[in-house]
Amino acid sequence: MPTTVIHASRILTPEEEISDGIIVVEGSRIAAIGHRDTMRLPTGAIDYVASGMTVVPGFVDIHIHGAGGHDFMEGNARALDRITSTVARHGTTSLVATTVTAPVEETCHSLEGIARYIRNHEEPKEPAENGRAAAEILGIHLEGPFISKARRGVHPPDSIARPSIEVLDKFLKAADGLVRILTIAPELPGAMELIGPALAAKIVVGLGHTDADYDQARAAIHAGARHAVHTYNAMRPFTHRDPGIVGAILTDPEVTAEIIADMVHVAGPAIQVLIGTKGFDTILLVSDGIAATGMPDGNYRLGNFEVAVKDGVARNDEGKLAGSTLTLDRALRNVVALGVPLRDAVRMATVLPARRLGLAGKKGILAVGADADLVALTPDLRVAGVMTRGVGLA
Repeated sequence: MPTTVIHASRILTPEEEISDGIIVVEGSRIAAIGHRDTMRLPTGAIDYVASGMTVVPGFVDIHIHGAGGHDFMEGNARALDRITSTVARHGTTSLVATTVTAPVEETCHSLEGIARYIRNHEEPKEPAENGRAAAEILGIHLEGPFISKARRGVHPPDSIARPSIEVLDKFLKAADGLVRILTIAPELPGAMELIGPALAAKIVVGLGHTDADYDQARAAIHAGARHAVHTYNAMRPFTHRDPGIVGAILTDPEVTAEIIADMVHVAGPAIQVLIGTKGFDTILLVSDGIAATGMPDGNYRLGNFEVAVKDGVARNDEGKLAGSTLTLDRALRNVVALGVPLRDAVRMATVLPARRLGLAGKKGILAVGADADLVALTPDLRVAGVMTRGVGLA
């Protein structure tokens, strides 16, 4: 790949702000970054001029089921190519492929396909579809089957399973060691026994689809669960006498909390309460996007069942919300509209999810040696250009 020099009116690293800045990209990495007056530019490089724009790190989506008409459970290269190229157009340069509850053998088949795709794309390649950049799949998020039937959302009840180390081991083997996040309902028999083995396998344990009370949630956090999956949604609700799992999430500064900021899953004031209680450094923007993301209204698959999308909102045949059609660029605009400073909103979509995955310094940040994943944003925060591991923008 040729050397690229990006000229931007503003750069949010997002640890600092650089006005009239330059980013030099060599191969798939950032080679230099700084103010124009301090930079020595390489000769023969390709210039990308982002005049009037803000360049930020590429977004990191740790909870997404699909996009572009395809679902990760399909597990084949054609489907995953389409998903990764679709979300890249909206600024997502890295993601964690998220499963939905299904029979164990079906899930294993999907995991094998996703793992094979990840291994085949560990080194950056020129994109195959329309010459566009494509998001990198960083690993797999197992959302189910170890969840509560009482808070299952749209997950098929017949495929929900009792937490089992034996079943988890099957998933880990099928995924070739690429599971990064495990969602569990900690109140279920056997759930607490899964936390230790999951942590030993370097998996982030997330609390979600759960009817746990406050004490049950606290016990799981004490055991090492440090993440909340789509906070508020598919959780025992908070009340002043029964704070439940939401109360545990709100009051523990070590727990990171996903939020689906589409203004459908969670009302704006509830997002403001979450941020106001926990602060900016533990809230992660996620899409929970499904196959309908980037597509017109219609019928789509989520795992092995069908959902209908009307006015951009996905529901199953019971009328329950079934994932979203949100993209992280829109989530960014939505939280900024709620009063979140742009720098903090960018952190929620970049460095904080990367840090949750243990990838600080490599993903979600613009720094020398980091992967060249970046997004050029217009003044109204629309995506004008995207680079993924050195591919794109020009």
